Amino acid sequence: MSELSVNHLLGIKYLNEQDIQLIFETADHFKEVINRPIKKVPSLRDITIANLFFENSTRTKLSFELAEKRLSADVLNFSSSQSSVKKGETLIDTVNNILSMKVDMVVMRHPNPGAGVFLSKHVKASIINAGDGAHEHPTQALLDSYSIREKLGDVAGKKVVIVGDILHSRVALSNIFALQLQGAEVMVCGPKTLLPKYIDTLGVKVETNLLKALNWCDVANMLRVQNERMDISYFPSTREYTQQFGVNKELLDSLDKEITIMHPGPINRGVEITSDVADSKQSIILDQVQNGVAIRMAVIYLLASKIKQ
Repeated sequence: MSELSVNHLLGIKYLNEQDIQLIFETADHFKEVINRPIKKVPSLRDITIANLFFENSTRTKLSFELAEKRLSADVLNFSSSQSSVKKGETLIDTVNNILSMKVDMVVMRHPNPGAGVFLSKHVKASIINAGDGAHEHPTQALLDSYSIREKLGDVAGKKVVIVGDILHSRVALSNIFALQLQGAEVMVCGPKTLLPKYIDTLGVKVETNLLKALNWCDVANMLRVQNERMDISYFPSTREYTQQFGVNKELLDSLDKEITIMHPGPINRGVEITSDVADSKQSIILDQVQNGVAIRMAVIYLLASKIKQ
């Protein structure tokens, strides 16, 4: 069987196209498993996984935990708000204490960019990055690409626009890397204040007119405005943002083609996307959530098979 070229999943930029295809083929198998009456497989009965979340998370945390349990792994859940981190314990000490309990794999979300890379150099465990600051969120990008592949047959040659708060989004950066690796064309669209200065170096098209972007694309991935990462105001008001960069049914219906709508969640309904769009037949938002479990099962399974060697 093929194997991943990496021992950790720290970011899409560390993967190659063969890695992504292997993850997708493995996810195809697990998607079939999770749609059976008995949804568990005994693949990882001898593997222990610790979920370390230093930032709030609902979907990602639940998705990883479900993926781990579907694979029959032993699971430890760690919340920094109830831990010794509050007493000043370092990240390495925290993780090494957990690893001394014979943990094989760590799934970590952390507010600092590069936390997963730093950890991978200092501990003996396989690390999966579940989001590091505004840097990367690799499993989200993988499930997004997988959902496009499922809906449109292939990612190569497709035109994907990522709309919204690109500046603070780890989802945007990972998606750009993943889509380009698979041969898609990528555009970003949002207020100039929410586009990073380095955006020109990433080989993406840039558009500040939402209607032009939607007419160009096959798929629109809508991002929320990440107010929790903002210490200044990047646009005059939420109402003005919605008027310029929000997608509603009327706008979708005015296009001369049918496009696919995605959103990594959580959705701010009525801001970047209205309910009638989020819940429409053009939306694959709930498919993304379901595919997240299959993709995370695939990543965990492929990395665990390298540990077993």
